[in-house]
Amino acid sequence: MTDKNYIVGDLIYDAAIYDGLNTFLDDLEFYKKWLPKDKEANILELCCGTGRLTIPIAKEGYNITGVDYTASMLNQAIAKANKEQLSIDFVQEDIRTLDLGKRFDFIFIPFNSIHHLYKNEDLFKVLKIVKKHLQENGIFLLDCFNPNIRYIVHKEKKKDTMAEYTTSNGRKVMIKQTMCYENATQINRIKWHYYIDGVFHSIQNLDMRMFFPKELDFYLKSSGFNIVHKFGSFEEDDFCNDSEKQIYVLSKKIV
Repeated sequence: MTDKNYIVGDLIYDAAIYDGLNTFLDDLEFYKKWLPKDKEANILELCCGTGRLTIPIAKEGYNITGVDYTASMLNQAIAKANKEQLSIDFVQEDIRTLDLGKRFDFIFIPFNSIHHLYKNEDLFKVLKIVKKHLQENGIFLLDCFNPNIRYIVHKEKKKDTMAEYTTSNGRKVMIKQTMCYENATQINRIKWHYYIDGVFHSIQNLDMRMFFPKELDFYLKSSGFNIVHKFGSFEEDDFCNDSEKQIYVLSKKIV
């Protein structure tokens, strides 16, 4: 029997360890480009984490709400917003059951977050929530990986060092990665082996559901969205066979 307990380990969501690893902003300019011109527009970021994108968008003068499920991540986001003297509405909720009681002009789910929706019904619940919260003329953006099975199979044979860095609170972190792909569930069972200050700490799961291109196109369309654009990179290259990413710009279908 396949273990159905798909998770992301607690240490991966340790705010200082997360921020130390995720310092890049390759996606920020892309999301900023698609923001409404009207600074009075209401923006919603789902799976906002520690505010890596939320805070720079708020600094542009937008009214943005950030939603995440993990308290430690949101606490870090709030602390960073306070440091910048920004007023941001951060909400701790499960995005599958979210009800903010208002609609937004622009909603986005960045940073491959949909890969942690392990079942189809989880994805459909989130898409229904997005549709409920999106203005009729609003836009919805998301990004995720374009699954590369050859890469995954190659990496199954290795334990590679994928990161080495020092956190803001002085911990030296090294992460080694192994993975094993489940054909039946389309879930890549990724394990991150953490070494902190030169000593092995723990193995943390980073399970990710893979969504194949035609499959995800169909799920989005059948959930009531039009695919306005599908890009293969944050530079807006056309999506193709070799694209690392699937990046969507979507609108609501008008019934």
